[in-house]
Amino acid sequence: MNYKKFFELAKEAGIEEAELSYTTSSSLSISLFHGEIDSYNNANDASYMLRGIYKGKMGSVISDVYSNALVPFFVKKIVENASVIENDDPVFIFKGSKKYKRINTFNRDLPKIPVEEKLKKLHELEDKIRTGDKRIIEVQTVQFGEDSASSVIMNSHGLKLSQKNNFFYYFGGAVAKEGEQVKTGGDSYFGNDFAKFDVDALAKKIVTNTVDQLGGEACETSTYKAVLSPDVVNTFMKAYVSSAVAEEVQKKSSLFIGKLGQKVASNKVTIEDRPLEKTVFARSFDDEGVATENRSIIKNGVLQTYLYNLTTAAKDGVESTGNGAVGGSKVYTSTWFLMMKPGKKSKDELFEEVGEGVYITDVQGMHAGLNPRNGDFSLQSTGFLIKNGKRDRGLDIITVSGNLKDLFNSIITVGNDSEDFFGSRCPSVVIKKLNVSGK
Repeated sequence: MNYKKFFELAKEAGIEEAELSYTTSSSLSISLFHGEIDSYNNANDASYMLRGIYKGKMGSVISDVYSNALVPFFVKKIVENASVIENDDPVFIFKGSKKYKRINTFNRDLPKIPVEEKLKKLHELEDKIRTGDKRIIEVQTVQFGEDSASSVIMNSHGLKLSQKNNFFYYFGGAVAKEGEQVKTGGDSYFGNDFAKFDVDALAKKIVTNTVDQLGGEACETSTYKAVLSPDVVNTFMKAYVSSAVAEEVQKKSSLFIGKLGQKVASNKVTIEDRPLEKTVFARSFDDEGVATENRSIIKNGVLQTYLYNLTTAAKDGVESTGNGAVGGSKVYTSTWFLMMKPGKKSKDELFEEVGEGVYITDVQGMHAGLNPRNGDFSLQSTGFLIKNGKRDRGLDIITVSGNLKDLFNSIITVGNDSEDFFGSRCPSVVIKKLNVSGK
Protein backbone atom coordinates (compact mmCIF):
# COMPACT_ATOMS: atom_id res chain seq x y z
CA MET A 1 0.00 0.00 0.00
CA ASN A 2 1.20 3.52 -0.77
CA TYR A 3 1.32 5.66 2.39
CA LYS A 4 2.64 8.79 0.67
CA LYS A 5 -0.73 10.55 0.89
CA PHE A 6 -0.69 10.49 4.71
CA PHE A 7 2.61 12.32 4.92
CA GLU A 8 1.53 14.83 2.25
CA LEU A 9 -1.75 15.71 3.98
CA ALA A 10 -0.10 15.78 7.40
CA LYS A 11 2.35 18.40 6.15
CA GLU A 12 -0.43 20.45 4.58
CA ALA A 13 -2.31 20.42 7.92
CA GLY A 14 0.65 21.94 9.74
CA ILE A 15 1.87 18.70 11.32
CA GLU A 16 5.59 19.29 11.68
CA GLU A 17 6.69 15.64 11.86
CA ALA A 18 4.65 12.49 11.23
CA GLU A 19 4.95 8.75 11.73
CA LEU A 20 2.99 5.74 10.56
CA SER A 21 3.51 2.31 12.10
CA TYR A 22 1.57 -0.87 11.56
CA THR A 23 1.58 -4.48 12.63
CA THR A 24 0.01 -7.36 10.74
CA SER A 25 -0.43 -10.59 12.63
CA SER A 26 -1.87 -14.06 12.35
CA SER A 27 -2.74 -16.40 15.18
CA LEU A 28 -3.97 -19.94 15.64
CA SER A 29 -5.19 -21.37 18.94
CA ILE A 30 -6.61 -24.80 19.73
CA SER A 31 -7.61 -26.37 23.03
CA LEU A 32 -8.77 -29.89 23.85
CA PHE A 33 -10.89 -31.29 26.66
CA HIS A 34 -11.33 -35.06 26.98
CA GLY A 35 -9.98 -35.60 23.49
CA GLU A 36 -12.39 -33.22 21.80
CA ILE A 37 -11.63 -29.79 20.37
CA ASP A 38 -12.89 -27.35 22.98
CA SER A 39 -12.01 -24.17 21.05
CA TYR A 40 -10.47 -23.32 17.69
CA ASN A 41 -9.58 -19.83 16.57
CA ASN A 42 -7.71 -18.72 13.47
CA ALA A 43 -7.37 -14.96 13.01
CA ASN A 44 -5.58 -12.37 10.93
CA ASP A 45 -5.37 -8.84 12.26
CA ALA A 46 -3.85 -5.48 11.45
CA SER A 47 -3.26 -2.45 13.64
CA TYR A 48 -2.23 1.02 12.49
CA MET A 49 -0.92 3.89 14.59
CA LEU A 50 -0.50 7.32 13.03
CA ARG A 51 1.21 10.04 15.05
CA GLY A 52 2.25 13.60 14.45
CA ILE A 53 3.68 16.62 16.22
CA TYR A 54 1.37 19.63 15.94
CA LYS A 55 2.37 22.91 17.64
CA GLY A 56 4.80 21.02 19.85
CA LYS A 57 2.27 18.40 21.02
CA MET A 58 1.92 14.77 19.95
CA GLY A 59 -1.40 13.67 18.54
CA SER A 60 -2.20 10.11 17.55
CA VAL A 61 -4.91 7.88 16.16
CA ILE A 62 -5.22 4.09 16.15
CA SER A 63 -7.16 2.08 13.58
CA ASP A 64 -7.53 -1.53 12.50
CA VAL A 65 -8.03 -0.45 8.87
CA TYR A 66 -6.19 1.93 6.56
CA SER A 67 -7.09 3.39 3.18
CA ASN A 68 -6.34 6.60 1.32
CA ALA A 69 -9.98 7.60 1.75
CA LEU A 70 -9.50 7.56 5.53
CA VAL A 71 -6.30 9.64 5.52
CA PRO A 72 -8.05 13.06 5.84
CA PHE A 73 -9.93 11.74 8.89
CA PHE A 74 -6.71 10.42 10.45
CA VAL A 75 -4.91 13.75 9.93
CA LYS A 76 -7.84 15.68 11.40
CA LYS A 77 -7.88 13.48 14.50
CA ILE A 78 -4.13 13.87 15.02
CA VAL A 79 -4.51 17.66 15.00
CA GLU A 80 -7.53 17.52 17.31
CA ASN A 81 -5.86 15.18 19.79
CA ALA A 82 -2.64 17.21 19.86
CA SER A 83 -4.63 20.40 20.46
CA VAL A 84 -6.11 19.18 23.76
CA ILE A 85 -2.87 17.93 25.34
CA GLU A 86 -1.91 20.08 28.31
CA ASN A 87 1.34 18.53 29.60
CA ASP A 88 4.69 19.90 28.45
CA ASP A 89 6.55 16.60 28.06
CA PRO A 90 9.02 16.69 25.15
CA VAL A 91 7.81 14.65 22.16
CA PHE A 92 9.73 13.14 19.24
CA ILE A 93 9.44 11.51 15.86
CA PHE A 94 12.78 9.73 15.72
CA LYS A 95 15.09 10.42 12.79
CA GLY A 96 16.92 7.11 13.10
CA SER A 97 19.91 5.49 14.77
CA LYS A 98 23.33 5.44 13.14
CA LYS A 99 23.34 1.65 12.96
CA TYR A 100 20.86 -1.18 13.37
CA LYS A 101 22.04 -4.70 14.21
CA ARG A 102 19.80 -6.96 12.21
CA ILE A 103 18.76 -10.23 13.82
CA ASN A 104 16.38 -12.65 12.14
CA THR A 105 14.71 -15.33 14.23
CA PHE A 106 11.61 -15.73 12.06
CA ASN A 107 11.14 -19.40 11.17
CA ARG A 108 9.65 -19.70 7.69
CA ASP A 109 8.99 -23.43 8.15
CA LEU A 110 6.67 -23.07 11.15
CA PRO A 111 3.55 -21.87 9.25
CA LYS A 112 4.10 -24.60 6.63
CA ILE A 113 3.60 -27.41 9.14
CA PRO A 114 0.06 -28.80 8.69
CA VAL A 115 -2.45 -28.01 11.42
CA GLU A 116 -3.17 -31.74 11.61
CA GLU A 117 0.37 -32.40 12.78
CA LYS A 118 0.15 -29.69 15.45
CA LEU A 119 -3.20 -31.10 16.59
CA LYS A 120 -1.78 -34.63 16.71
CA LYS A 121 0.88 -33.46 19.17
CA LEU A 122 -1.85 -31.87 21.27
CA HIS A 123 -3.72 -35.18 21.51
CA GLU A 124 -0.48 -36.94 22.40
CA LEU A 125 0.18 -34.42 25.15
CA GLU A 126 -3.25 -34.95 26.68
CA ASP A 127 -2.89 -38.73 26.58
CA LYS A 128 0.59 -38.72 28.12
CA ILE A 129 -0.49 -36.42 30.95
CA ARG A 130 -3.52 -38.60 31.74
CA THR A 131 -1.46 -41.80 31.86
CA GLY A 132 1.64 -40.26 33.41
CA ASP A 133 0.74 -41.12 37.01
CA LYS A 134 -2.15 -43.00 38.62
CA ARG A 135 -2.77 -40.01 40.90
CA ILE A 136 -3.69 -37.79 37.92
CA ILE A 137 -7.49 -37.68 37.99
CA GLU A 138 -8.12 -35.04 35.35
CA VAL A 139 -6.46 -33.22 32.49
CA GLN A 140 -7.93 -29.75 32.84
CA THR A 141 -6.81 -28.52 29.44
CA VAL A 142 -4.18 -28.84 26.76
CA GLN A 143 -3.60 -25.92 24.44
CA PHE A 144 -1.67 -25.05 21.32
CA GLY A 145 -1.04 -21.52 20.13
CA GLU A 146 0.89 -20.02 17.23
CA ASP A 147 1.52 -16.34 16.54
CA SER A 148 3.25 -14.46 13.76
CA ALA A 149 3.70 -10.69 13.53
CA SER A 150 5.29 -8.26 11.12
CA SER A 151 5.95 -4.66 12.21
CA VAL A 152 6.82 -1.59 10.14
CA ILE A 153 7.72 1.96 11.18
CA MET A 154 8.03 4.84 8.68
CA ASN A 155 8.14 8.58 9.21
CA SER A 156 8.48 11.96 7.55
CA HIS A 157 12.26 11.93 8.13
CA GLY A 158 12.56 9.05 5.64
CA LEU A 159 13.07 6.34 8.25
CA LYS A 160 11.61 2.92 7.37
CA LEU A 161 12.17 -0.16 9.50
CA SER A 162 10.64 -3.63 9.55
CA GLN A 163 10.93 -6.83 11.55
CA LYS A 164 9.15 -10.20 11.85
CA ASN A 165 8.72 -12.69 14.68
CA ASN A 166 6.86 -15.94 15.16
CA PHE A 167 6.50 -18.60 17.84
CA PHE A 168 4.30 -21.44 19.04
CA TYR A 169 3.49 -22.87 22.44
CA TYR A 170 1.96 -25.92 24.07
CA PHE A 171 0.41 -25.83 27.54
CA GLY A 172 -1.13 -28.46 29.76
CA GLY A 173 -2.87 -28.39 33.14
CA ALA A 174 -3.70 -31.38 35.34
CA VAL A 175 -5.38 -32.33 38.62
CA ALA A 176 -3.95 -34.92 41.03
CA LYS A 177 -5.50 -36.50 44.12
CA GLU A 178 -4.12 -38.51 47.01
CA GLY A 179 -6.40 -39.26 49.94
CA GLU A 180 -8.47 -36.14 50.46
CA GLN A 181 -5.82 -33.79 49.09
CA VAL A 182 -6.31 -32.38 45.58
CA LYS A 183 -3.69 -30.31 43.73
CA THR A 184 -3.49 -28.65 40.31
CA GLY A 185 -0.39 -28.01 38.26
CA GLY A 186 0.79 -27.28 34.76
CA ASP A 187 3.63 -26.21 32.51
CA SER A 188 4.28 -24.95 29.00
CA TYR A 189 6.77 -24.98 26.15
CA PHE A 190 7.37 -22.23 23.62
CA GLY A 191 9.77 -21.68 20.74
CA ASN A 192 9.63 -21.45 16.95
CA ASP A 193 11.42 -24.65 15.88
CA PHE A 194 8.74 -27.31 15.84
CA ALA A 195 11.29 -30.10 15.48
CA LYS A 196 12.66 -29.30 18.94
CA PHE A 197 9.35 -29.79 20.73
CA ASP A 198 9.37 -32.94 22.91
CA VAL A 199 5.88 -34.06 23.91
CA ASP A 200 7.20 -36.62 26.40
CA ALA A 201 9.37 -34.06 28.18
CA LEU A 202 6.54 -31.53 28.57
CA ALA A 203 4.03 -34.16 29.72
CA LYS A 204 6.50 -35.41 32.31
CA LYS A 205 7.06 -31.87 33.65
CA ILE A 206 3.30 -31.25 33.91
CA VAL A 207 2.72 -34.53 35.74
CA THR A 208 5.68 -34.00 38.05
CA ASN A 209 4.70 -30.40 38.86
CA THR A 210 1.23 -31.63 39.80
CA VAL A 211 1.84 -34.82 41.80
CA ASP A 212 4.88 -33.45 43.64
CA GLN A 213 2.55 -31.09 45.51
CA LEU A 214 0.67 -34.00 47.08
CA GLY A 215 1.48 -34.85 50.68
CA GLY A 216 2.65 -31.34 51.45
CA GLU A 217 1.93 -29.55 54.70
CA ALA A 218 2.98 -26.31 56.31
CA CYS A 219 6.40 -26.04 57.90
CA GLU A 220 7.20 -24.32 61.18
CA THR A 221 7.11 -20.52 61.01
CA SER A 222 10.75 -19.41 60.96
CA THR A 223 13.54 -17.80 58.96
CA TYR A 224 15.11 -20.27 56.54
CA LYS A 225 18.03 -20.48 54.17
CA ALA A 226 16.36 -20.98 50.80
CA VAL A 227 16.70 -22.05 47.19
CA LEU A 228 14.38 -20.15 44.84
CA SER A 229 13.37 -21.92 41.62
CA PRO A 230 13.89 -20.23 38.22
CA ASP A 231 10.16 -19.46 38.06
CA VAL A 232 10.24 -17.67 41.42
CA VAL A 233 13.46 -15.81 40.56
CA ASN A 234 11.82 -14.69 37.32
CA THR A 235 8.83 -13.27 39.22
CA PHE A 236 11.02 -11.35 41.66
CA MET A 237 13.51 -10.23 38.98
CA LYS A 238 10.85 -8.63 36.78
CA ALA A 239 9.41 -6.79 39.77
CA TYR A 240 12.84 -5.56 40.88
CA VAL A 241 14.04 -4.47 37.44
CA SER A 242 10.89 -2.39 36.98
CA SER A 243 12.56 0.08 39.36
CA ALA A 244 15.18 0.72 36.66
CA VAL A 245 12.52 2.28 34.40
CA ALA A 246 13.44 5.96 34.19
CA GLU A 247 9.81 7.11 34.33
CA GLU A 248 9.46 5.47 37.76
CA VAL A 249 12.64 7.19 38.94
CA GLN A 250 11.41 10.55 37.63
CA LYS A 251 8.06 10.06 39.39
CA LYS A 252 9.93 9.23 42.64
CA SER A 253 8.27 5.80 42.77
CA SER A 254 11.37 3.64 42.20
CA LEU A 255 13.55 1.65 44.57
CA PHE A 256 16.58 2.83 42.55
CA ILE A 257 16.34 6.60 43.00
CA GLY A 258 19.90 7.97 43.20
CA LYS A 259 21.34 4.44 42.98
CA LEU A 260 23.01 4.66 39.56
CA GLY A 261 26.54 3.25 39.88
CA GLN A 262 25.77 1.93 43.34
CA LYS A 263 25.29 -1.54 44.78
CA VAL A 264 21.66 -2.70 44.63
CA ALA A 265 22.20 -6.47 44.78
CA SER A 266 24.71 -9.16 45.71
CA ASN A 267 27.87 -9.21 43.60
CA LYS A 268 26.64 -12.62 42.36
CA VAL A 269 23.83 -10.89 40.47
CA THR A 270 24.14 -9.74 36.86
CA ILE A 271 20.90 -8.94 35.01
CA GLU A 272 20.87 -7.91 31.35
CA ASP A 273 18.30 -6.87 28.78
CA ARG A 274 19.24 -8.79 25.62
CA PRO A 275 16.94 -7.91 22.68
CA LEU A 276 19.62 -9.15 20.25
CA GLU A 277 19.76 -12.62 21.81
CA LYS A 278 18.61 -15.27 19.32
CA THR A 279 15.20 -15.88 20.86
CA VAL A 280 11.64 -15.52 19.62
CA PHE A 281 11.63 -12.11 21.35
CA ALA A 282 14.59 -10.71 19.36
CA ARG A 283 14.18 -7.24 17.90
CA SER A 284 16.47 -4.75 16.16
CA PHE A 285 14.58 -1.60 17.14
CA ASP A 286 12.03 -0.47 19.69
CA ASP A 287 8.54 0.88 19.01
CA GLU A 288 9.93 4.40 18.49
CA GLY A 289 12.47 3.24 15.90
CA VAL A 290 15.52 3.44 18.19
CA ALA A 291 18.12 0.70 17.67
CA THR A 292 18.21 -1.87 20.47
CA GLU A 293 21.34 -3.08 22.23
CA ASN A 294 22.21 -5.81 24.68
CA ARG A 295 23.03 -4.03 27.93
CA SER A 296 23.65 -4.76 31.59
CA ILE A 297 21.10 -3.32 33.98
CA ILE A 298 22.77 -4.71 37.09
CA LYS A 299 26.36 -5.97 36.80
CA ASN A 300 27.97 -7.78 39.72
CA GLY A 301 25.38 -6.17 41.96
CA VAL A 302 25.91 -2.58 40.72
CA LEU A 303 23.15 -0.64 38.93
CA GLN A 304 24.51 0.25 35.48
CA THR A 305 21.69 2.17 33.80
CA TYR A 306 18.13 3.34 33.88
CA LEU A 307 15.88 2.30 30.99
CA TYR A 308 14.64 5.08 28.71
CA ASN A 309 12.30 5.89 25.88
CA LEU A 310 12.80 9.12 23.89
CA THR A 311 10.73 11.33 26.20
CA THR A 312 12.16 10.15 29.51
CA ALA A 313 15.68 10.29 28.04
CA ALA A 314 15.18 13.93 27.02
CA LYS A 315 14.10 14.79 30.56
CA ASP A 316 17.39 13.43 31.91
CA GLY A 317 19.52 14.78 29.06
CA VAL A 318 20.63 11.32 27.89
CA GLU A 319 19.99 9.07 24.87
CA SER A 320 17.19 6.54 24.73
CA THR A 321 18.25 3.00 25.62
CA GLY A 322 15.95 1.59 22.94
CA ASN A 323 13.27 0.47 25.39
CA GLY A 324 10.37 2.56 24.09
CA ALA A 325 7.15 0.55 23.79
CA VAL A 326 3.82 1.78 22.47
CA GLY A 327 0.63 0.72 24.19
CA GLY A 328 -2.51 2.36 22.86
CA SER A 329 -1.58 6.00 22.31
CA LYS A 330 0.97 6.05 25.15
CA VAL A 331 4.69 5.39 24.93
CA TYR A 332 6.01 3.62 27.99
CA THR A 333 9.20 1.66 28.72
CA SER A 334 9.71 -2.09 28.46
CA THR A 335 12.47 -4.67 28.65
CA TRP A 336 12.68 -7.09 25.72
CA PHE A 337 14.47 -10.20 27.02
CA LEU A 338 15.68 -10.12 30.61
CA MET A 339 18.47 -12.52 31.54
CA MET A 340 20.09 -13.26 34.87
CA LYS A 341 23.61 -14.54 34.34
CA PRO A 342 23.83 -18.19 35.45
CA GLY A 343 26.39 -19.61 37.84
CA LYS A 344 28.15 -22.98 37.88
CA LYS A 345 26.29 -25.13 40.42
CA SER A 346 23.51 -27.59 39.59
CA LYS A 347 20.25 -27.56 41.52
CA ASP A 348 21.32 -30.61 43.52
CA GLU A 349 24.51 -28.78 44.47
CA LEU A 350 22.45 -25.81 45.61
CA PHE A 351 20.44 -28.12 47.87
CA GLU A 352 23.69 -29.52 49.27
CA GLU A 353 24.93 -25.99 49.95
CA VAL A 354 21.77 -25.11 51.85
CA GLY A 355 21.76 -28.31 53.89
CA GLU A 356 18.66 -27.48 55.94
CA GLY A 357 16.12 -25.01 54.55
CA VAL A 358 13.35 -24.57 52.01
CA TYR A 359 13.01 -24.79 48.24
CA ILE A 360 10.38 -22.32 47.00
CA THR A 361 8.89 -23.29 43.63
CA ASP A 362 5.93 -20.92 43.30
CA VAL A 363 4.76 -17.54 44.59
CA GLN A 364 1.35 -16.04 43.94
CA GLY A 365 -0.36 -12.68 44.30
CA MET A 366 2.42 -10.25 43.32
CA HIS A 367 -0.17 -7.69 42.17
CA ALA A 368 -1.58 -7.47 45.69
CA GLY A 369 1.23 -8.83 47.84
CA LEU A 370 4.05 -6.50 46.73
CA ASN A 371 4.39 -2.84 47.67
CA PRO A 372 6.29 -1.41 44.68
CA ARG A 373 7.22 1.77 46.53
CA ASN A 374 9.20 0.14 49.33
CA GLY A 375 9.73 -3.41 48.02
CA ASP A 376 7.96 -5.21 50.87
CA PHE A 377 6.22 -8.45 49.87
CA SER A 378 4.07 -11.15 51.45
CA LEU A 379 3.10 -13.94 49.06
CA GLN A 380 1.33 -17.27 49.24
CA SER A 381 3.83 -19.95 48.23
CA THR A 382 4.51 -23.62 47.73
CA GLY A 383 7.68 -25.67 47.64
CA PHE A 384 9.63 -28.28 49.56
CA LEU A 385 11.72 -28.69 52.67
CA ILE A 386 15.43 -29.25 52.19
CA LYS A 387 16.88 -31.81 54.63
CA ASN A 388 20.41 -33.17 54.75
CA GLY A 389 21.19 -31.37 51.49
CA LYS A 390 18.35 -32.98 49.53
CA ARG A 391 14.83 -32.03 48.53
CA ASP A 392 12.39 -33.45 51.07
CA ARG A 393 8.61 -33.39 51.56
CA GLY A 394 6.29 -30.83 50.00
CA LEU A 395 5.23 -27.57 51.62
CA ASP A 396 1.63 -26.42 51.51
CA ILE A 397 -0.22 -23.34 52.78
CA ILE A 398 2.83 -21.21 53.52
CA THR A 399 3.59 -17.51 53.05
CA VAL A 400 6.97 -16.00 52.27
CA SER A 401 7.69 -12.38 53.16
CA GLY A 402 10.51 -9.88 53.04
CA ASN A 403 11.80 -7.02 50.95
CA LEU A 404 13.00 -7.07 47.33
CA LYS A 405 16.16 -5.08 48.14
CA ASP A 406 17.07 -7.43 50.97
CA LEU A 407 16.29 -10.50 48.87
CA PHE A 408 18.58 -9.51 45.98
CA ASN A 409 21.34 -8.47 48.37
CA SER A 410 21.12 -11.82 50.16
CA ILE A 411 21.76 -13.99 47.07
CA ILE A 412 24.92 -16.00 47.80
CA THR A 413 24.92 -18.51 44.92
CA VAL A 414 23.44 -18.60 41.41
CA GLY A 415 22.69 -21.92 39.75
CA ASN A 416 23.36 -23.15 36.21
CA ASP A 417 19.79 -24.39 35.59
CA SER A 418 18.45 -21.46 33.57
CA GLU A 419 14.93 -21.78 32.17
CA ASP A 420 13.20 -19.65 29.55
CA PHE A 421 10.00 -17.78 30.31
CA PHE A 422 7.95 -15.32 28.31
CA GLY A 423 10.48 -12.52 27.75
CA SER A 424 13.10 -13.70 30.23
CA ARG A 425 15.60 -16.38 31.27
CA CYS A 426 16.52 -17.20 34.89
CA PRO A 427 18.40 -19.78 36.98
CA SER A 428 17.79 -20.87 40.58
CA VAL A 429 19.49 -18.95 43.39
CA VAL A 430 20.38 -19.49 47.04
CA ILE A 431 19.48 -16.74 49.51
CA LYS A 432 20.77 -16.39 53.06
CA LYS A 433 17.40 -16.08 54.72
CA LEU A 434 13.72 -16.00 53.91
CA ASN A 435 10.83 -15.45 56.29
CA VAL A 436 8.36 -18.32 56.01
CA SER A 437 5.02 -18.38 57.84
CA GLY A 438 3.52 -21.84 58.27
CA LYS A 439 2.19 -23.48 61.39
